[in-house]
Amino acid sequence: MGMESVAVIGLGNMGTPFARNLLASGYAVTVFNRSRDKAEALAALGAIVADSPAQAVKAGGVVLTMLSNDAVLEEAVLGAGGFADALGEGGLHISMSTVSPVTSRKLADEHARRGSLFVAAPVFGRPEAAAARKLWICLSGLVAAKARAMPILELLGQRVQDFGDSPDAASVVKLSGNFMILSAIEAMAEAMALCEKNGIERTAVYDFFTNANFACPVYQSYGRNIAGRVYEPAGFVLELGMKDIRLARETAASSGVPMPVADFLFLRLQDAVKQGRGKLDWSAIELATAESAGIPLP
Repeated sequence: MGMESVAVIGLGNMGTPFARNLLASGYAVTVFNRSRDKAEALAALGAIVADSPAQAVKAGGVVLTMLSNDAVLEEAVLGAGGFADALGEGGLHISMSTVSPVTSRKLADEHARRGSLFVAAPVFGRPEAAAARKLWICLSGLVAAKARAMPILELLGQRVQDFGDSPDAASVVKLSGNFMILSAIEAMAEAMALCEKNGIERTAVYDFFTNANFACPVYQSYGRNIAGRVYEPAGFVLELGMKDIRLARETAASSGVPMPVADFLFLRLQDAVKQGRGKLDWSAIELATAESAGIPLP
């Protein structure tokens, strides 16, 4: 059996390497992006450029979405020019966006009404990890949908973890993980401010801890940003981080789970956006910690 053709909708920092890797693996790929120039850049590699989400998909085929938020995702699926009806009977939607569990459930229901399948497959990893096929992928949905999605997902990441049949489970895990990452960023920011205020060079602190107690990718990659205060170009922009923490708090509230740390982090992000830092990497919340400590910024 030959490889399926895949439509990729959303060609940002993650969607573009997804499309590139699928093309390099021999898949026929059709792409759509609201900014057409990003789609045209993939045409030279063999991608077909579509004029709308609906035109990108094949009836009964596979579509992969990587979009910035719930509203944009719902518009691509259910709005004018959306692909839900065109995908139709026997189709599969692999949603790799970080969205609310409510949205994942809604889309699963909408696809089921049309005879198509849905899986949530959000990812952990920055754009360079996407390019290198080193992402960690959360997965949930019906067994048949996951089985069909797996060959594609295994090409995009280093591990796929199945979190069960509920279409919203992977979304809950993804929001929980982003909360943990941002908590680590804030912890590093405060620790480095404490050391710097006491005359200790912040890059030395970073080097020590990321080779000792905290020798793991989150501390190593984000710690490097914080130690050097390098927040551009953003691997993950701060304003999207605020969206994710907002969704985590909403999910927690609906589940009866108090998350006081998430409440604090949301305020940190909100203040940073108000200060015009929304397009910086989300590790730039460190700047507020430094300012509060009276540390001069470059």
